[in-house]
Amino acid sequence: MSAGHAHDHAPANFNRAFAIGIALNVFFVAVEAFYGWRVNSLALLADAGHNLSDVAGLVLAWGGALAVKLAPDARHTYGWKRATILAAFANALLLLMAIGALAWEAVGRLLSPPALVDAQGSTIMLVAGVGIVINTATALLFMRGRESDLNIRSAFTHMAADALVSAGVVVVGALTLWQGWAWLDPVVSLAIALVILLGTWGLFKQSLHLLFDGVPDSVDPLAVQACLAALPGVTRVHDLHIWATGTSHIALTAHLVMPQGHPDDAFLKLANHQLHNQFDITHVTLQIMQEAFTTACTEHPHEPHHGHPH
Repeated sequence: MSAGHAHDHAPANFNRAFAIGIALNVFFVAVEAFYGWRVNSLALLADAGHNLSDVAGLVLAWGGALAVKLAPDARHTYGWKRATILAAFANALLLLMAIGALAWEAVGRLLSPPALVDAQGSTIMLVAGVGIVINTATALLFMRGRESDLNIRSAFTHMAADALVSAGVVVVGALTLWQGWAWLDPVVSLAIALVILLGTWGLFKQSLHLLFDGVPDSVDPLAVQACLAALPGVTRVHDLHIWATGTSHIALTAHLVMPQGHPDDAFLKLANHQLHNQFDITHVTLQIMQEAFTTACTEHPHEPHHGHPH
C-alpha cells in the first residue's frame, strides 16, 4: 500500500543564471589566459584553468538541472533526477583535477623561479580585479538555491571560491609590484589550491554518498523511524529505506506493522504530510501488514529482525 507519491514543486528555474554565468566565465577565461601568458604569471594561468573547469562544471550542473524536467518512463520510473547528483560529483572531480595540476605547476616554479616581467604585478591586479567582479556576480546568481539543492550548491561553491581566488591573485600582484617577489606567485597558487581543496572535499564526499544511495545529510533516519512509529496504530517500523533520487528529491519506503488492520486514506495522507513537512521527503511508499512476515534486507533469512532502520 502506498502513501502516495507527493512530488514537490519543480526547483526554481536557473536556466538564465546558468547561461549568464557560462557566458561571463568563458569571456573571463579568455582574458585571463591571454594576459597570464603575456606576463608569464602562473597565478593568472592557474586561475584561468580553474575558471575553465568551472565553465565545464556549470555546463554539467545546467545539464543536470534540465534532466530533472524529463518525464519518467517505463524504463526510468524515477525520471532523470539522479543526473543532478552525477553533475555535482563530476564538478567535484573537475575541481580536484584542477587542484592537482595547479599544485604540480606551482611546485615546479618554486624549484625554478621564472624571471620577473616588469608589467606583471599591475597586469595581475587589473585582470584579477575583473575576476572578483565576474565571479561574485555569478555566485550571486546561484545564492537563492544553494541551501536546498546540492547541484546548485556546487555551482555556487565554484563561483564563490573563484571570487576568493581572484582576491588572492590581486594580493600577489600588489606584493609583486611592491617587493618584486617572483616566488610569491607559485606560493599563493599553492595556497589557492589548498583553499579550493577544502571547499571541494565536502562536495565530493556528499555527492559520492548520494550516488551510493546514502541517506541525505538533511535527514535523520532515527527521527524518521520515530515519526512513523508514532503514527496511530503502528506497533513496529522496519525495512526503512531513505535515499535521494536527485539533489533536491528524497524518497522513502518502509514496512509498518499495524495489528488492527489496514488503515484508510486519511492515515496515509497524515503519514505523507508529516514526512514531507518534517523531513522534506517527497516520494513515500509504505507497506502495511498486520504482522511482520518479511525479512529486512540487512538481516539473514533465519535471524529475527528488530525493526532497525537502514
